[in-house]
Amino acid sequence: MKITDLEPKAIWQRFDEITKVPRPSKHEEQIVAFIENFAKQHSLPYKKDKCGNIVITKAATAGLEKRKPIVLQSHIDMVCEKNASKQHNFFTDPIETIVDGEWLRANGTTLGADDGIGVAAELAILTDDSFAHGPIECLFTVDEETGLTGAENIQEGFFSGTALLNLDSEDEGEVYVGCAGGCTTKINFALETEPLPTGLLSLRIVATGLQGGHSGGDIHLGRGNANKIMANFIALASEKCGLRIASFDGGNLHNAIAREAVVVATVPFAERENIRILLNNYTADVQEQLSAADPNFNMLLETTDAPSALLSQGLQQRLISALIACPHGVIAMSKDIPDLVETSTNLASVKTTTDGIYIGTSQRSSVESAKVAVQQQVAKAFSNVGAAVECCEGYPGWTPNMQSPLLHLAQESYKRLFNADVKVKAIHAGLECGLFLEKYPNLDMISFGPTLRGVHSPDEKVEIRTVQMFWDYLIDIVSNYEK
Repeated sequence: MKITDLEPKAIWQRFDEITKVPRPSKHEEQIVAFIENFAKQHSLPYKKDKCGNIVITKAATAGLEKRKPIVLQSHIDMVCEKNASKQHNFFTDPIETIVDGEWLRANGTTLGADDGIGVAAELAILTDDSFAHGPIECLFTVDEETGLTGAENIQEGFFSGTALLNLDSEDEGEVYVGCAGGCTTKINFALETEPLPTGLLSLRIVATGLQGGHSGGDIHLGRGNANKIMANFIALASEKCGLRIASFDGGNLHNAIAREAVVVATVPFAERENIRILLNNYTADVQEQLSAADPNFNMLLETTDAPSALLSQGLQQRLISALIACPHGVIAMSKDIPDLVETSTNLASVKTTTDGIYIGTSQRSSVESAKVAVQQQVAKAFSNVGAAVECCEGYPGWTPNMQSPLLHLAQESYKRLFNADVKVKAIHAGLECGLFLEKYPNLDMISFGPTLRGVHSPDEKVEIRTVQMFWDYLIDIVSNYEK
């Protein structure tokens, strides 16, 4: 079965078109052009700001012009992650989609349903004349995944509606009315190297098989972090086998849990069997710890070409001690909302370059002071050993409004459509809603979407049946807004 055979065709056909348009974060030129051309082709008024954000307007059905406009919003960029074995260029290649039973997934890459499904739904609404509605404004924002810069730089008056449907949530049957704020902390160790001595065996050590996932939505699941696992092994092997490292590379994006890490290292030839035994024992221990959360974890060891140099002994010790000291995972749970993570931090990436070792981390919290506190904890782990640290200010959270008229409409709509109560929740992941409130303080907002799993990883997939439910729900809310 092809994606275009799925129902509702209105969304799936648009999503299929979107998968063919490259849209990495901060490189959205092609998808921006696609949306502009879409507006022109369908004679729909639109405007674009200097960031690339776009608003397309659809006039009210005849007789409903006096209704207040409703804003539909989604982000047009996507997280670009792939399996190490997958050959794929996110700047040129289309996403290969696969209908896999009840789910749609991609072939070895992220699918881009986050938030391509929201984008597709907006495009579908703009060309669907089967239902009556008031004025509609479809807002498409750029660079949500790597800084929320589109939402941050949106100008007052760019749209006129005072109610906004954010189409960027990942659980059908749930409506979100709040989210965490977030920030990033960037670290740099100046590169210090030593010549490679003789009599060493050169090795490539790989931590692999982890699920990774969204550093907000999946952080509470107890999945392994490849950077933490690798750092702990290096510390052990340095002590037991005299292991020295030439490079450390793990993880990619600040908002994704590190799935893989690769270290190039050396040990004395006399330790060649001991290092294998140590790795096997260490791997078995971690596999036991992660048997429920990450059952496919493994570590591999192979010989490789000799590196040109090693990190200095001092740099290696400072780097590894800081990576071990750096917190990762859930810091605190909410005291007000059951099962909601309040504060967390993600040791996202470690990259060795010709001039330094760069480390990316991200922090989230629904309490601003807690967000700042955990950021300072991360910063101290590295500044205490002489690394340069940059604490980025980040973005605000979104405080729930349980008296929201839009929420009340959404609750009534879900009950009417599905004879069930929609769950009202807050999310630990970041949404653009908090930033919209800075420019539009009276904006009434909710967020919802179909069921997605494995977002920000090559395991990303969307549950097909929930897309129909999402579409019916969206149409019902839009058609009944300000009725």
